[in-house]
Amino acid sequence: MKFKTFITSPAFEHKAFVALMIAVSLAFLWILQPFAGAVFWGAVIAILFAPIQARLLRRWKDRRTLAALATLSLVVFIVVLPMTLLAGMLLKEGAALYQRVQSGETNFARYFEQVVAVTPAWLHDLLEHFGLTDFKDLQARIAEAVGRGSQWIAGQVYNMGQNALDLVVSFFVMLYLAFFLLRDGAALSQRIRAAVPLAPEHRRRLAEKFITVIRATVKGNILVAAAQGALGGLAFWFLGIKGALLWAVAMGFLSLLPAIGAGLIWLPVALFFLVTGAIWQGVALIAYGVLVIGLVDNVLRPILVGKDTRMPDYLVLISTLGGMAVFGINGFVIGPAIAALFVAVWDLFIEAREAEAQPAVAREGRDGGEGGAAGE
Repeated sequence: MKFKTFITSPAFEHKAFVALMIAVSLAFLWILQPFAGAVFWGAVIAILFAPIQARLLRRWKDRRTLAALATLSLVVFIVVLPMTLLAGMLLKEGAALYQRVQSGETNFARYFEQVVAVTPAWLHDLLEHFGLTDFKDLQARIAEAVGRGSQWIAGQVYNMGQNALDLVVSFFVMLYLAFFLLRDGAALSQRIRAAVPLAPEHRRRLAEKFITVIRATVKGNILVAAAQGALGGLAFWFLGIKGALLWAVAMGFLSLLPAIGAGLIWLPVALFFLVTGAIWQGVALIAYGVLVIGLVDNVLRPILVGKDTRMPDYLVLISTLGGMAVFGINGFVIGPAIAALFVAVWDLFIEAREAEAQPAVAREGRDGGEGGAAGE
């Protein structure tokens, strides 16, 4: 009798419903896992282009489907097509670099030998201690590494060919989801916020923070990466460095890391120029890297990322590195978003504790005053 009463009690029904809801939600996330990247970027596209969707809705009298189609066409034109063209050019540059390395035209060991030849004696002894002055062995290691790299790239290309259908399906899932999120995103967002068991003000602030960080991180990092990559590639092309497009993309990718970014590419090249006697090229590249490429990072990133997210540079750097270590390339968005929500949740918690403490302090003050008056 007691057991029957227990399983029919409201408390048990509530717990059972919560457990069922969690189980069904986890199962839903599990079936979405094969398309996690497509779902993630579909949601990011919808968040980024939601202001354009809203502007078109005002102009076209709430014709949501037409506005979503127009916004998605804009996404394809300004994002998808340029990325496709860039990927094709990058594959061509990578193949050309591989051919130059294989033929010996590009010999990294010879470049390293030129650098070692002008190093101080103490540094030369240190390199010799680690076996880095045996240039034949070094060349063999580089050739082996290039061979492994080429095999890895070939394997990835083969896998892409084998999984071409999956890539196509994921691409269209991303666009399909982005369309419906653009069209119905406002209503869906309201339903999600209503389901979160928090105070309305807390739900509103967390949702605003999440959307702001996503927009600032993606928009800011991509603009900074494009600017630094383009400026670095232009400098390499002007100095006659082969594979300028490849190095430009590498600098753009590395610029996702605040503060250090593109300097990991252009600084070693500048130092190589200096130690091999190309003084004006080295000095010019260092000056250009610090004053132009570095200025983009120091000026644009705080404006586009730090100002909107209201996070210090060190937190953006750590969360970006950690996010990319855990989630891969998607981590440059997910990491700062989690960090921003972490800061926002703790701010809300501190505000709530302070609000609770103020009435207690006021009561203690009144009690003390009454006690003093009674004593008198």
